[in-house]
Amino acid sequence: MSTRTAPLPVHNPGTGEVLGEIADSTPEQLTAALAAAGRGQRAMAALPAHERAQLLLRTADLIESEAGDLARLLAAENGKPLFQTTEEVKAAIRIFRGYAGEATRLFGRQIPLDAVPGLERHLAVTVREPLGPVAALVPFNYPVELYAHKAAAALAAGNAVLVHPPVRCPLTLVRIAELVARAGAPEGAHQLLTGGVHVSQELASRPGAAAVSLTGSTHAGREIARRAADTLKKVHLELGGNDALIVCDDADVEAAAEAVVLGRLARGNGQICCAVKRVYVQDGIHDAFVDALLAGAAKLTVGDQLADGTDVGPLISEQAAERVEAAVAALVSDGARKAAGGGRRGAFSDPTVLVDVPADSPALAEEIFGPVAPVARFTDPFDAVRMANESPYGLQAAVFTQDIRRAFQLAHRLDVGGVVINGSTALRAENLPFGGPKDTGGSAEGLHDTALEFTRQKTIVVMEALG
Repeated sequence: MSTRTAPLPVHNPGTGEVLGEIADSTPEQLTAALAAAGRGQRAMAALPAHERAQLLLRTADLIESEAGDLARLLAAENGKPLFQTTEEVKAAIRIFRGYAGEATRLFGRQIPLDAVPGLERHLAVTVREPLGPVAALVPFNYPVELYAHKAAAALAAGNAVLVHPPVRCPLTLVRIAELVARAGAPEGAHQLLTGGVHVSQELASRPGAAAVSLTGSTHAGREIARRAADTLKKVHLELGGNDALIVCDDADVEAAAEAVVLGRLARGNGQICCAVKRVYVQDGIHDAFVDALLAGAAKLTVGDQLADGTDVGPLISEQAAERVEAAVAALVSDGARKAAGGGRRGAFSDPTVLVDVPADSPALAEEIFGPVAPVARFTDPFDAVRMANESPYGLQAAVFTQDIRRAFQLAHRLDVGGVVINGSTALRAENLPFGGPKDTGGSAEGLHDTALEFTRQKTIVVMEALG
């Protein structure tokens, strides 16, 4: 007997307007999708590299042809200001085109066997083959861009992909899935499975997928990894971050403050895993930095994400804003002082600056997913590195200094996946590896990395080939 579920509404988080609804995929639908993915996998694997590249290029062209409408829909359902979702759609187009190139560069190796006595006359080569169907679990904060990193990489490598879009903002990806089908993806090779968290959990648990790729919270990553372990799936995780920005006493104070305003308070409404989550400022310029930060924060406009001039829109839900409000209250309880912002109206959270934050506050160790900038002091830059490294996360960090020697010394000691010198941590270029150690998951995602992650190596030895 088939299970029936009620459709799930999708709302504008700022106004509550219902934008549409999606199906909540049933276990039977997931079973059918996994079976279709097996057939789609065989069809994708049979496509030569140049045809896979053309499929991705056609998809990019179709997304570009509807870029304005897609950006507006994404802003409405996600809450980010329209100018930011416009840039996100552009990034997805670049990513599809970038993976089209990677489809033709999945190189194998020739390995000299004369390194081993007795094997001098034999020839060994490796080839890259598709891994198998990939489950792509997409978060709400940058759904179109992060979907592109997963789905385009899987298709480039000759795999089928099963996409679980975020339940609160799936509509833009529903439309993009229609464009992928129009571009000529083989039946079953690209499927969108809408619904609640059970969809991700089932895709991780069931044997029909060879890999699961998740961008999300560390809590979700642990759960997905546990479920995937029973079928020995490949697990690719890009999880949380509590990124530190260290401002040394020789820094450009205005530039450092602007990096926090844009990289924490404005971009993504603060809902970015690599946003500036903690700011450590050296004593000598602390007061000047705080003044510049407060001046920058005061210029930000909070409001309708579809209106011109809006810098900060609503968070993804009122519950998300409530969690940010509680995190601010915890920091204040630990001794921090609210210097700006801190208000909440429904899903809207005012950009907040906290000063006198105790570096040992338990609340500072937690990831705050919203527009909050906690500022703590330090005297010795290496103490700032120690404090930054005490976080369980390891995504990115930033250092502001005019001393290149100091910049490299601190970068070398920071236990993270990426360090930005004289810029915000909220930097992600699609051609760079992105990820980090510890509770951030340990994986790296990017044009030159992810397609390889979705392949397996096969070694072929020809005996006496050189005899």
